[in-house]
Order: sequence, then C-alpha cells, then structure tokens
Amino acid sequence: MNYSKDEVLQYVAEEDVKFIRLAFCDVFGKQKNISVMPEELPRAFEYGIAFDASAIAGFGDESRSDLFLHPDPETLTWLPWRPEHGKVVRMFCSVTYPDGRPFECDTRSLLKAAVSDAREEGFTFSFGAEQEFYLFELDEKNEPTRIPYDRAGYMDIAPEDKGENVRREICLTLEQMGIRPESSHHEEGPGQNEIDFRYTEALAAADNVMTFQTVVKTVARRNGLYADFSPKPLAGAPGNGFHVNCSVSPDGFSENLSHMIAGVLEKSVPMTAFFNPTEDSYLRLGQMKAPRFVSWSAENRSQLVRIPAASDEYRRAELRSPDPSANPYITFALVIRAGLYGIKNRIELPEPVNMNLYKADKGTESRLVALPGSLTAAKAAAAADDFIKEHIPPEILDIYCAE
Repeated sequence: MNYSKDEVLQYVAEEDVKFIRLAFCDVFGKQKNISVMPEELPRAFEYGIAFDASAIAGFGDESRSDLFLHPDPETLTWLPWRPEHGKVVRMFCSVTYPDGRPFECDTRSLLKAAVSDAREEGFTFSFGAEQEFYLFELDEKNEPTRIPYDRAGYMDIAPEDKGENVRREICLTLEQMGIRPESSHHEEGPGQNEIDFRYTEALAAADNVMTFQTVVKTVARRNGLYADFSPKPLAGAPGNGFHVNCSVSPDGFSENLSHMIAGVLEKSVPMTAFFNPTEDSYLRLGQMKAPRFVSWSAENRSQLVRIPAASDEYRRAELRSPDPSANPYITFALVIRAGLYGIKNRIELPEPVNMNLYKADKGTESRLVALPGSLTAAKAAAAADDFIKEHIPPEILDIYCAE
C-alpha cells in the first residue's frame, strides 16, 4: 500500500478503524501482536509502544524485558475477517531498546539490513514464495485431528478436491489485503494444498509469508478446519515445503543469477539450521521431492536448487530445502547474503546433476555433499561456520544452536 504516517492517521480516522494491531515475530518466525486504540497511534509513530518481551522466544528475560514496537506505515492493511464497522488494521513493526537502539533479535530488521547492503552493492533481490499446508478436520471439541479434509491428489479438481472453495476464499482475502496470489492447487498429499505468490521485493515478500499463514489459518477455522504448516504432518505422505524463488537484478545476461546460485549452494549446509529449524524438518528432507544433496539442475525437482523453465524477466532460481517452520525474514536474509557472496566472489556453478537423485546409486551419492540429516548436525554446521557468524547476530545464533 505504501502509506505515509499522515496517510495512515487519515485512513484510521476516515475508515472507522477502532483497533490497530502492531505485529512482529519471535526469532523462530511466530507472529505476535499488540492492539492499540486509534488515539495511541501518534504516540506509536513518534516514540513506539512498549511491551513486555520477557515471554517472547529469544527476546530476553525478566531482568531486561522492556522493548518498543515502531510501526511501519507502508505495511498498513485491514483484516477483512474482522467487523466492517469498527475495522481492525495491522502494521508490521521494527523492535528497539528503550534508548532507540535496534534490537538484535528483530529478524525483520535483519532482512532490512541485508536488502540495504545489497542495494549499496548495486543489486536488488526479488522473491516469490510457495508454501504448502494440510487441511485437517476438527473433532467435536474443535481440536485438530489428523484426518485429512480430502483424499485428492496432485492438481485434482472437485469433487475429489474439497479444498477448492477454501483456497478460493484465501486468495480473495489476500487480494483484499493488497497481496496478489499467482496460482493455487491441490498438492500430492491428502488434504494438502499450495498457494504461490507473485514476485516482489524481499521485505514485502517476507511480510506476505507472515500474512499468508495468518490468513490460511483464519479462513480454515472459519470453515471448520485446521491448517497445518508443519514440515511433516503425516507419516508416509509428502511434507510441507517452503520453496523460495529468487532472482537478482541486474542479471548481467544470467551471469549474476549463476553466481548467486553458486553462492547459495556453497553456503547451503550451514544455512540449513535456519531453513529447517525443527526435528520434524529432517523427516521431510530427502524424500518425496524434498532435497537431500547439495546440487542443482534445470527443472529437476529432486535437486536442492532448480531453474524452472522460464525466460527473460521470469528467469529465477528455486531453493527447495526450506519448510514453513522457517522464519521468512532470516531465510530471505541468508539467501541474499549467500547470493551476494557468490556474485562478489564470482563463484562458478558446479556441473548440473541431470538425474533423479531419489533413484541415484551409491556411487553418485558419494560424489555429492549431503545436507545435514538431523537438527543436531545442522546446528553444529551453523555454529562452526564463519559466514553464519558474520551475518547472524550471536544472540540469534545462540538460540538456534542451543542444545
């Protein structure tokens, strides 16, 4: 929307807004918010709104608990599922200490810094997110079950695909909030769905991921269902992926894209702890189109990075290892940092692996670097890596790598 502070104040006054949600997330990407009344908005813009951070994951303890939220007026959007009269709106916030210093564990600011550094080097990174989720039935107490909403398969249609109307409502709600979905369809798993976004700049793309998960969960509940974004909701069924599509400009006749991919591949092992931060993440990796090895190819969905069939401005790289439990701000920040590393150092791409790695023999596997096979291994790789130490604040690194 790109509102200014004055435009936000005018919007709130003219559109019967009664509550303003100031949104942020913890270090693991779980969204939080505090609501303020319209008369508090000028103070929020001028000084920030204080909150007790001691109970937020990674935000401190009782001895140093006061932090401040500073709303970003450009992120203003209304929440269509709230009442039409007495509207509720939301803005994402930066987090600071009482003296105004940036808070180290504010991951949105971490991404803003990566975007700024890339811009100073003359590069802009754009992202498109693809997130998968399952729809499960609720029991008689409205608690989630593990009963899938349908038994449809990949790109099936109604009546087998019972999630069609739910996806439609999600897409229409997102459009009302200024977010443009690109496509939606039933995925391979029973009750599994996917909605993809149009490309946009990094910070807006990460904000959209946060908004998307909120909208999906809200719309699912309104339809008597539970939306599950966890990496492996059902044993023996496909996991949920968070496929990250990324491009860089200027592309330099694809040279920068190639160097960007090479940088991401080289740093993929230590970045895994942030792309796949839960134990269940490693039940997904290495099977059913989730990558196991550090490799790339054109179109091939068994690879860590693939280059989808496209041309000109639609040419991009798709990173396939992250899952929806990842914090999108950290994820996009690390992709930018690794991409810049590859471009600045003119890292060359290894040879593509043009084969189905799920059917590879032991000889082929032995020639490839494997992604960490457990959260413990991923943490160890991150904790020992200089690239990670350079770009992830020690406060965040300690939290992610704690045993």
